[in-house]
Amino acid sequence: MFKQYTMHDVILPLDLERKLPKNDIAFTVNTLVESIPDEAFDAFLRKTGHPAYHPRMMMKIILCAYTQSVFSGRKIAALLQDSIRMMWLAQEYQPSYRTINRFRVNPDVQDLLRQCFVQFRCQLVQEKVIEEEAIFIDGTKIEANANKFTFVWRKSTEKYSAQLMEKSNRMYEELVEQEIIPAIERENPEALTDEELAQVAEKLDDTVQGYDRRIEASEDVAERKQLRSARKAPKQYRKQYNDFITRNQKYKRDMEIFGDRKSYSKTDPDATFMRMKDDYMKNGQLKPGYNVQLATEGQYALAYDVFPNPTDTRTFIPFLDKIEQDFFALPKYIVGDAGYGSERNYDDVVSHRKRIPLITYNQYRKEKKKNYKQDPFQMSNWPYDAEEDAFTCPNNRKLAFHYHSEKRDKAGFMRKYRVYECEDCSSCPFRAQCTKAKEGNQRRIYYNERWEEQKAYTRQLLAEKETGEIYGKRKIDVEPVFGFLKANLRFTRVSVRSKEKVKNELGFAFMAVNIRKFTARAVRFSRYFKNRVSKKISFTKKMVMEIFFCI
Repeated sequence: MFKQYTMHDVILPLDLERKLPKNDIAFTVNTLVESIPDEAFDAFLRKTGHPAYHPRMMMKIILCAYTQSVFSGRKIAALLQDSIRMMWLAQEYQPSYRTINRFRVNPDVQDLLRQCFVQFRCQLVQEKVIEEEAIFIDGTKIEANANKFTFVWRKSTEKYSAQLMEKSNRMYEELVEQEIIPAIERENPEALTDEELAQVAEKLDDTVQGYDRRIEASEDVAERKQLRSARKAPKQYRKQYNDFITRNQKYKRDMEIFGDRKSYSKTDPDATFMRMKDDYMKNGQLKPGYNVQLATEGQYALAYDVFPNPTDTRTFIPFLDKIEQDFFALPKYIVGDAGYGSERNYDDVVSHRKRIPLITYNQYRKEKKKNYKQDPFQMSNWPYDAEEDAFTCPNNRKLAFHYHSEKRDKAGFMRKYRVYECEDCSSCPFRAQCTKAKEGNQRRIYYNERWEEQKAYTRQLLAEKETGEIYGKRKIDVEPVFGFLKANLRFTRVSVRSKEKVKNELGFAFMAVNIRKFTARAVRFSRYFKNRVSKKISFTKKMVMEIFFCI
């Protein structure tokens, strides 16, 4: 006997919500997007043209698709025809892949994503999932949607630009010396400006046109031949100067694109070539990518931003500004790894933001090792005499204070040093082990008093029980989020180009990670309480049976 099955019976349409499991991820997506205020969607209103799909619906279907590791616009459009949860979220609307792709790169979507993160964090706080005691910051590199071999290097551009200026200047002097063109007024005798290059090219053009008129006016074959021969050199110079102008404009445009970077990709100028952890060829090949900064708590992504520079040190302060401006107020503790440890970053957190930085520095772990503490040639192990203001080296020679020094780093931050110099290193038996200074020079110490105080402050914080335990959570809080993103969600490469569009896509990806984790947590708690209730009922039933039936 079989259950009733026929393809010809008329079936009335049912609410698709009834076909979804109780704790389906679609309900989490729906609740989150519905919590966004209506005012956030005003930017999408249009008074003319065909009515657009509602931004709430578009947000829901894209977020839901990302939770299922579907990032292609065509595949998202296909899910709208196959997936029950996607049909329910879209209420059986079927926007095309072009509409989906245009929506997710729309600049106004960035504010909707920001609202998603704000509302999601409020929900976590309300349900007491996070404590708001600390945030954990870290960065990862995501490969850009760009060709690996379309690189442009700053160093090469500067080199070729200098060669072009030198060659154009030398050629101009030849033109004036050979009296092909008259001399022009110059601002700098060492290099021609853009306007001066254009003037030289214009004068060469006038010279060539003068030869052309004389050739047309002459009827003497020998004279015409002589004029063509004389015209040959100006024509070649004119061609070269036109090439100089084009190349010079290209180099200037390249330098504008570089900004503070050392490279960029031709297919995605916002992407910078960086070293990735996934080095399959084992040759240290640089790939175009973005540096993604993330702030987490409880293994949930709470704020994010995208930067073109590969190092984390210079992204720290702009990222904290972004968090305070767009996401939430900073908690008491800010936790990060040694990549963020610098004098400028410590000073910003303590003095400017009035927060406590639980951030190590590059030498922190090395300084804790026994070999380092017993190394007689480490300056930190040398005795210091405050009265004489001098250090004593292993050979019992004094390194007295000589002068103050200041150094400005690439970011423009000024560091102040006290410079100490040894009285005499010439006959020291430990010279080779103690210093790399050339013969005749003495061992010098550049002592940054402010930096040493910050390092001591950090060591003290991490040695305390409470703050040490908070820092110990860093690896198990922020690192798993990147693992979920790359391993579970399989999001290892962006599919759009330009920084703003990449920022949108990463917002969808991080929120998808949050939704998956939050839904899994709800399912886990539901099963836990269900098991507890069933065990309690079975225990009560057993007691009743024993009492009344003496089993």
